[in-house]
This record gives sequence, C-alpha cells and structure tokens, in this order.
Amino acid sequence: MEITTLSSDAISVHMLSYLHDPHEPRLAEAIRGARGGRWERARRMTERLAQDFPLTWEDVLAQVADGATLGRPHLADALVAVGVVADRQQAFDRLLHRSSPYYVPQLNMRPDEAIRLIRHAGGVPVLAHGMASARGRTLSSEQLEDLVEAGLGGVEVHHRDNPPQGRQVLLELAARHDLLVTGSSDYHGAGKPNLIGENTTDLDTVAELLDLATGVPAYGHLPR
Repeated sequence: MEITTLSSDAISVHMLSYLHDPHEPRLAEAIRGARGGRWERARRMTERLAQDFPLTWEDVLAQVADGATLGRPHLADALVAVGVVADRQQAFDRLLHRSSPYYVPQLNMRPDEAIRLIRHAGGVPVLAHGMASARGRTLSSEQLEDLVEAGLGGVEVHHRDNPPQGRQVLLELAARHDLLVTGSSDYHGAGKPNLIGENTTDLDTVAELLDLATGVPAYGHLPR
C-alpha cells in the first residue's frame, strides 16, 4: 500500500507499507478516512475544472475501477477521454499540478504517524521515491533522520524519479541505520512513462521484508 502523507512544512511524502494486516483497526480507520477525503477532493477539483473544460463527475467516475482509490490519475484519464489533453502526463503538467488553480489540497496524516500505524499493523514502512525533486520539495537530512527515529524500515532508492545524487543520499541514510534498500517501477498504468520492471527490489531484500513483517500469515522463506 502507498499512503500519501504531508510533513509539517507541507512536503508531500509517500510512505509504502509492506505486508501489514489490512484489518488492523487503527490503520484501517485511517485509510477509510483518507479514501473519503480523496473522493471529496476529486469532486471539488472536478467542479473547478468543469468551469473551463467539458468535464463532468460522471466522466471521472467512468475511469475508476471497482474498489479503486480515487485520485488525480483518474481525473487525468478523464481529461484525456474527453479530449482536453493528449495523455495523463500532459494533464498533470498543465492542469493537475500543485500550483494549478484547479488543485485542491488533501488533508493527509503526517509521515511519522503513518510509520507508527504501519508498524502497529505489523507492516514494514518504506519511504517511496524520497528524493524525487522533480515532483517538488523533498525532505531535509534532519527530517529523514526523524523518520528513522519514528520507525522507518527502508528507503526506495531505485526509482526513476530519484536523481543520482538523491539516490546517494538515501543509500548513505540506509547504511547509517541499517535500513532496507528497495526499488520499484511505480507502475500506475499506461498513462505514465513508468515501465513494469524498470526498477526492482533484489531477492535478498524481499526475503528480509518477509522476515520482518508480522502483519500477514507467513509466506515461507525465499531462497537467498
């Protein structure tokens, strides 16, 4: 699971949760609240966009699969479907970025709060694409250390949005604190350039994740 959180100085921080118990009450309640907030936010953004473009709430809902968590990618796909933009990336670049007049901020939990909830549910919290400076501001060294103190279990280093210098920062953090080093293609569908398998997590680290997680039944041991 990927949870969008917000630092005290309004930096968007994505936190991955590996192998948590999805029925743990505190985490489940927090996720239900976040999902409800996403629907309200998407509706408000749709209303703003509809003032200037031929977009309806029904257009957005048509892009949402059963059980999916509604987000800006669905608005982007709806804008593509009605012909406002050519692809999802153009929708984000032109209309859905954080400085856009159509953007509505989301009420998110803090990164340290997400880490503690994930740990309480037996999961392993991993910071996603933590140095993705092209997406916006990133956490300072002091803020990264605070996440470690809160219980961070790993950092996603191998990701297309982490530049080389940022990857080095994350690798050094992982080495100082014995954190897991993961990788991901972060594939969210064909509307973005991310390719399945372009970045991966090595098998030893996957085995460590399985060993560390207590939120799900044992999957057995992977060969190392």
